[in-house]
Amino acid sequence: MSQPTATRARPVSPHLTIYRWRPTMAMSIAHRITGIALYFGMLLVAAWLVAAASGPVWFDNANWLAGSWFGILVLIGFTWALFHHLFGGIRHYIWDTGVGMGKETSTLLAWLTLAASLLCTAVTWAVYFIWF
Repeated sequence: MSQPTATRARPVSPHLTIYRWRPTMAMSIAHRITGIALYFGMLLVAAWLVAAASGPVWFDNANWLAGSWFGILVLIGFTWALFHHLFGGIRHYIWDTGVGMGKETSTLLAWLTLAASLLCTAVTWAVYFIWF
């Protein structure tokens, strides 16, 4: 006689706790997280545009918030998310062509994604702080 389904041993699916963390895995997860962050960041951009269309008082308040230390921190994070998602997308396009699928190459591309996103964010904000 067979056992009920609830008490029968079932196979366990591998999970994040099973695998050893690799740069490609971390960058893939970061790519998904930055995609979600960009969605919410675009809501902030839309709110800023609505404030600009609502009149000078609302626009001044929105600019004050964006120019505060917290606003600058959020904008730096948004900029990094934008660049990271961009370079992660380029990495995926490279993989779609069948290139860079080897272990060493994919790890190199993962590190390059992180380095390029951090470098571009730093350069963007350095230019901002120098000229403005």
